[in-house]
Amino acid sequence: MKISVNFKKIAITFLLFTLGYFILIAVNISLFSNINQTQKADAAIVLGAGIWNNEPSPVFKERINHSIYLYKNGYVKSIIFTGGISDNKKLSESYVAKMYAIKNGVATQDILIEEKSKITQENLAFAKEITLQNNFSKILLVSDPLHMKRSMMMAKDLNLQAYSSPTTTSKYQSTKAKFIFLLRETFFYIAYQVYNFFL
Repeated sequence: MKISVNFKKIAITFLLFTLGYFILIAVNISLFSNINQTQKADAAIVLGAGIWNNEPSPVFKERINHSIYLYKNGYVKSIIFTGGISDNKKLSESYVAKMYAIKNGVATQDILIEEKSKITQENLAFAKEITLQNNFSKILLVSDPLHMKRSMMMAKDLNLQAYSSPTTTSKYQSTKAKFIFLLRETFFYIAYQVYNFFL
């Protein structure tokens, strides 16, 4: 009987601790989404977000638009688009982003792409290879506000000198959309921490 009671106490304590930690991380992600470190840098790294019918998805388009703004306003001289070829697609996310940027006034020679990545961690790892090849030491990291906390943590782990530059026109505008995105980001943030802990 005592063993059963103790097990219940342990289980409840563990669940409360897990819930508390989840909420703490969610709050930190939400607070970090308001941080904008935009400044002059060598290049902007734009994290991929899918394509629809060979066009950037609405979410991806706003990330690209933000990098175009940074480019045209002199914050960066180069843009690095990330994202490989998804299932049932013929073009890579980064190639589609490149074509969109060229149509919107970015010089072809100022665009660099990697076409191998599938997830955020790979986006950054392959983009880092490009920064090394081009002697870029300082970069602006572009994504949606709620994606920035996890992305910046990964960039730091890769020893990238990165600064947060979230898009100001994110498609995640409604309370419901932001809440769902926040839950997703919190889960993946903790999963990444656990993964690194056991490495």
